Amino acid sequence: MTTKKEPNLKKIESLVRSLLIELGEDPDREGLVKTPARVAKAYAFLTRGYRQNLRSVVNGAKFTSGTNHMVILKDIELYSLCEHHMLPFYGKCAIGYISKGKVLGVSKLARIVDMYARRLQIQENLTEEIADAIMRESGAEGVGVVIKARHLCMMMRGVEKQNSEMTTSAVLGSFRSDEKVRQEFLSLIK
Repeated sequence: MTTKKEPNLKKIESLVRSLLIELGEDPDREGLVKTPARVAKAYAFLTRGYRQNLRSVVNGAKFTSGTNHMVILKDIELYSLCEHHMLPFYGKCAIGYISKGKVLGVSKLARIVDMYARRLQIQENLTEEIADAIMRESGAEGVGVVIKARHLCMMMRGVEKQNSEMTTSAVLGSFRSDEKVRQEFLSLIK
């Protein structure tokens, strides 16, 4: 995905002001006067992943390593917006991969998660995008990604299930083809 231009904050402010009116609010009342500007800035921040690309996020942080053992980073916090209702979902991501001569800088794994999470998403696609990106950038033998998240679109509206948590996984390469590798990954992230 190519890097997109910055959003037009003034246009977003105008749209938020119109939305407030349609919802029956007075956008000129004290508590709401600056809300359109704040919402515009918040959405620009929450969707900044559209204006990032994988190459600049990884920024050359690939390092030669003779090891081909499993590398795991877990409990990576993530915050995203559901593409269906534009309400937040949040949770944690675990990533594992087996390198083939190259490892990624550890912070780059978290930055990859953030880049894809900061777009309108569904959790299923987010999980796949992260796995594909790590496989592509690291040239790994295999990759596993597991995300556990809570969705406010299910908690605040609709079925209103407060304690539901969705788990998604994506396994590529040896994590898909070798049951022992997959089981090692799953046992290590528990």
